[in-house]
Amino acid sequence: MTEASAGTALVAQVAARTTEQVSSVIVGKEEQVNLLLVALLSEGHVLIDDVPGVAKTLLAKTLAAALGLRFARVQCTPDLLPADVTGSEVFNLKTGEFEFRPGPIFANMVLVDEINRATPRTQSSFLEAMEERQVTVEGQSHELPRPFAVLATQNPVELKGTFPLPEAQLDRFLIRLRLGYPSAAEEERMLERFRSGDPLAAVVPVTSAEELARARDAARAVFVSPDVERYIVAIVRATRESAAVALGASPRAALSLMHAAQAAAVLAGRDYVTPDDVQRLAPAALAHRMMLARQELLERRDPETVVAALLAEVPAPVEGPTAAG
Repeated sequence: MTEASAGTALVAQVAARTTEQVSSVIVGKEEQVNLLLVALLSEGHVLIDDVPGVAKTLLAKTLAAALGLRFARVQCTPDLLPADVTGSEVFNLKTGEFEFRPGPIFANMVLVDEINRATPRTQSSFLEAMEERQVTVEGQSHELPRPFAVLATQNPVELKGTFPLPEAQLDRFLIRLRLGYPSAAEEERMLERFRSGDPLAAVVPVTSAEELARARDAARAVFVSPDVERYIVAIVRATRESAAVALGASPRAALSLMHAAQAAAVLAGRDYVTPDDVQRLAPAALAHRMMLARQELLERRDPETVVAALLAEVPAPVEGPTAAG
């Protein structure tokens, strides 16, 4: 077995074990779980934008438990301070010196609940952590543990007293996803599953930080042909040139889309990226990074619809039989 094949097999095993554990708690969200695994393999962050009560928090806690990651939760409110997130210097009476007390950001998976209820000052305290995997307090930089991922939630319907995330903050999220309401059959299964207890208590870790690091390395080793790279660039540039978009996706968005496509490919058992991988990930990776033109907002078009229209316009490369070289 080649090194690439071994890496692909490792990712498939980790994904299968993780999905099995998460599916024992969360009903009918296989696509969303796959997108979360895409983000983790890409070392990216996720914005979960949905109404209350659709298991946003439960999904994050279940995924962390299945992956054996240290989990922390930050409940955002207007009075939350940056030091409540990053930690602070505290005077130790015994030693007579200041010492650093880390905040909840020092975890492997940080659930930032209702991030748009925090003030802009507190929201900005996540920027350095999400981009550089460190925080700076009183002039001292402190490295965060690896792996590190922020899963932030926000409620799109209760906007009174909230602070919309600025474009710079949104651009730090690799993907945005929505869970949606379950079907009638799924809701019945949910009631049955939670009738006599909490299935989260039965979730066991199925991997380790070391194995996850190897899986991430396997994802980054996935081959991306020059044709697919040009396709990614063309899609991102189309968002900047479209009359429907006031502010297009950034160069960081192009990198995010490529890394997400690599992760999606390895999760599908391939060591090369296809145009289909790019098309599937483009709405989740690009829509939240765009500002629509005024006319589109008046017509109540959503960014995902605009991305889909652009995908239909940008010619896709023909996938060759030897795409992986």
